[in-house]
Amino acid sequence: MVDGMLAMIPAAKVGHIGLYRDPETLEPVEYYCKLPDDCANREVFVVDPMLATGGSSAAAIQMLKDKGVKNIHLMVIIAAPEGVKKMQEAHPDVDIYIGALDDHLNEHGYIVPGLGDAGDRIFGTK
Repeated sequence: MVDGMLAMIPAAKVGHIGLYRDPETLEPVEYYCKLPDDCANREVFVVDPMLATGGSSAAAIQMLKDKGVKNIHLMVIIAAPEGVKKMQEAHPDVDIYIGALDDHLNEHGYIVPGLGDAGDRIFGTK
């Protein structure tokens, strides 16, 4: 998704927030955060292939807010209603752009019907 954003906004600066979802608790766990020094003064687009439970997106956006960022947008390819609801409750000031809204989450917190795990698809880990 970053390549597509850079094709539209070639002068954009890119940061990276690395989070994964703990498979037991479904809560986000941070493993990396590198942001442009001036991110608080910029319009920030958070891009993520999937918005499932909303935990990772809400955590990433909170990390940005903690750095002073005020103008934040979330862009996802596919989402579940549960994640949208969590984001709207946690960050009502953040606009959310969704390519497709699927039906619900299953007992493992995966989007149904969904596309499988985005990280596994991108990195070939399963």
